[in-house]
Amino acid sequence: MVKKEGIDRFALSLLEAYDTGIQISPISESFPDLDSAVAYRIAHRITTLRQDRGERMVGCKIGFTNRTIWPIYGVTGPMWGPVWNTTLHELSDGSVTLPNLPQPRLEPEIIFGLKSTLRAGMPLKRIAECIEWVSHGFEVVFSPFPDWRFTGADTAAAFGLHGALYVGDKHELAPDLADSLSDLRIELSGSGDRRLKGSGSDVLGGPIQALSFLLDTFAKDPEAPSLSPGTVVTTGTLTDAVPIAPGESWKTRIDGVGLPGAEITFRQSG
Repeated sequence: MVKKEGIDRFALSLLEAYDTGIQISPISESFPDLDSAVAYRIAHRITTLRQDRGERMVGCKIGFTNRTIWPIYGVTGPMWGPVWNTTLHELSDGSVTLPNLPQPRLEPEIIFGLKSTLRAGMPLKRIAECIEWVSHGFEVVFSPFPDWRFTGADTAAAFGLHGALYVGDKHELAPDLADSLSDLRIELSGSGDRRLKGSGSDVLGGPIQALSFLLDTFAKDPEAPSLSPGTVVTTGTLTDAVPIAPGESWKTRIDGVGLPGAEITFRQSG
């Protein structure tokens, strides 16, 4: 059982790692019995600390929804973390400053903006009706733990490894578009002629299904936020995450659904 003092200590260490770009040992190394309940207590404490310094939570990211990459990272299920007004960006001209974070990686994702409040138990069709817009964009994730070695609970405590979210063009989520999201196919290509492929069905069966998972998870956590109008939710990477560096450009091609691909170039941080 981790006492409040331990929760505070782990939260401060993880927030310092985020702020300074340092890395720390996984929490699970000093606390082998770390589980998701304790991990989210640490994450909620970090949320309070960030709110106290003026940051505003504007949405959520769902991580490790892509079942094809679970064996790569040694995890067995999804987790989630907050998205902040300081980490949410429009993908306008495609050129962005790479956040000063340790071992950053890029994830192509499907992102939703809500127009109505979501609740656990809603059928998928009703969830889709509560979504105002859908976008294809990118999340930058990072690892506060060396070499991307951790447990799933470590990543939940570390606010979902979220670094930044770049939202592309927004499209109305018409019923035919909602129905086809599970069928989309994507190719991510970039520096060094690297190419990765994925599909919408890889993320727990589809992006809307991933959103349903988040609702069920929130229903079990009294400290979880509500998914209310205006909330932004990104539903998980459609391919494996790729290491990124300043000067690199990445682009996606999407087939099987009425969404365009996207492109992003990273500048050196100041």
